[in-house]
Amino acid sequence: MLKSFLLGLAVALSVTSGLTAGAPAMAVEEPRYVVSLEDGPFQVREYPPLLAAETTVAGGRAEAVNDGFRTLARFIFGANRGRESIAMTAPVIQARAPRGETIAMTAPVIQTPAGDAYVVQFLMPSQYTAETVPQPIDPAVRIVPVPARRMAVVRFTGLWTDGAMRREEEALRAAMARHGLSAAAGESPSYAFYDPPWTPFFLRRNEVMVPLAPASPSAP
Repeated sequence: MLKSFLLGLAVALSVTSGLTAGAPAMAVEEPRYVVSLEDGPFQVREYPPLLAAETTVAGGRAEAVNDGFRTLARFIFGANRGRESIAMTAPVIQARAPRGETIAMTAPVIQTPAGDAYVVQFLMPSQYTAETVPQPIDPAVRIVPVPARRMAVVRFTGLWTDGAMRREEEALRAAMARHGLSAAAGESPSYAFYDPPWTPFFLRRNEVMVPLAPASPSAP
């Protein structure tokens, strides 16, 4: 249930920390980026290459982010080959799984079509590289490189309901069209959640993000 996910997020954020330059001692690390265009809650961001731990979970969006969070939380709390505790970062990222992706289970391996599965990601703290990041024990957890990307993003506050996600995705698509931007081929939106559950709903930071096609010389 989403309530369980929120409780798990509260525990994770209260007992782990990732430090950013100039941030308070208990700040949670967030990925750095450069804003190249801004129009109200809409931004175009340039992200550097990143590293993520991810898992693919069958089910609806709320159930998938809950189950995916728990799987990844076990990994960062020590279920890895070095039994190392990894600092929590923000945001937690969720996206639809590509069509036909194989989901690693204990048994059997299940082939799940798009629309019935989601990928949930934790970004790894910037101190790690692909060579130094602890390796997961659970085969359902993968360490994956995230290439440098140009992302269209809409920021919003409030609860993480399916209706809110659809509404904000429509706003994102409208802003992209207004600025002559196109999504990268084959890419679907991702949802990013930054705040612990004790944050009042009207102060929560949420985002819908879409990778953009390469910019033409005349594009912003």
